[in-house]
Amino acid sequence: MMFGVSTYCLLKEPLSEALDRLSGITNLIEVVDEGPHYLHDSAELESYSTDFVIHAPNHGMNIASLFEAIRVASVKVITDCFSVASEISAGVVIHPGYFAWEQDRDLANRQFQKSLHELMDAAEDNSVTFFFENMGDMNYFNLRTPEDLDLIEGAGFALDVGHANLNNCLPEFLDAKICHMHIHDNDGKKDSHNAVGEGCIDFIPVIATLQRNHATSVIEVRTFNGVLKSIQALEEIKKKMR
Repeated sequence: MMFGVSTYCLLKEPLSEALDRLSGITNLIEVVDEGPHYLHDSAELESYSTDFVIHAPNHGMNIASLFEAIRVASVKVITDCFSVASEISAGVVIHPGYFAWEQDRDLANRQFQKSLHELMDAAEDNSVTFFFENMGDMNYFNLRTPEDLDLIEGAGFALDVGHANLNNCLPEFLDAKICHMHIHDNDGKKDSHNAVGEGCIDFIPVIATLQRNHATSVIEVRTFNGVLKSIQALEEIKKKMR
């Protein structure tokens, strides 16, 4: 089991430079489809022999928005991402949206369900697999705890280990059916995306869950050096588990 790496650690560099560096250390790269790494098409990825996952744009997106125009536009942006992903047989990670006020939760859930079914149809049309990522300790975001998993109606689930730790529910999430995983560490208080070993997370059950689910995984830490440190730490954990 080789760990993938997110381009998050190299967002300040052009995508081509990030891909060159990451393709030398992993065979799975998750592209953060935003900012300097925004994908207009798949051309820049096609020259690499690595496998890819695409993290769909999320800043400004809200597939649970009560404003129908924003919801529809958000789905359109993600559907465009599906089109790019289909050209390179990549899975897509999606954020599950949010609501502004607690009293809006039910209506926002209905908006989310509309988006979910539209995305399922678009994914089928593009022969693409997608996964919803659990969110961190942020009020009004969907999918923060395992109890929220019913909302995604059996769609793929991408466990963000650091986010689950912030919500004090990582052990419970590890019992869920997991398709993909974001690996990073923190102190349980701040979404710091630290290297593995620089926080309080016990990664032994995390690795066991990965192996049990045969899930893909990517290291999603702030720096390239943090990625290298995380790979070394995770390989040491795997050795101890044998």
